[in-house]
Amino acid sequence: MISPRFAISSEQIDRVVAAFYEAARHHPGLGPVFAVHVTDWPAHEAKVAGFWRNAILFERSYDGNPMTAHQKAGNVRPGMFDAWLGLFDATLRRELEPDTAAAWSALAHKIGQGLRYGVVERATIGGVPKLR
Repeated sequence: MISPRFAISSEQIDRVVAAFYEAARHHPGLGPVFAVHVTDWPAHEAKVAGFWRNAILFERSYDGNPMTAHQKAGNVRPGMFDAWLGLFDATLRRELEPDTAAAWSALAHKIGQGLRYGVVERATIGGVPKLR
């Protein structure tokens, strides 16, 4: 069995994901984006919690492709990653011990950087933004 990236329980992951999406639904910039795509919040939260359990605990509880999902969304814009990460960091600090929050935040920022590149920066041609 592979050791987790850092000490955290599945229940803590579920709690953070639920708290984050509760806040995201009310966020003026992020809420409307999620509202376009998410019709079943419990199912969405379960899928995302599975992603994080896979990324942190190395469980095999996620079978999606976040890059493809964000690329297909069509309404993800450059500044949204900073808002998402800021809200996620605030949720981590509220819900977890400082060391655990910092470890998860570092992983989230690393993943966010990859998503930002794949969704936003690759959508440029010759340095000129590809506008949709």
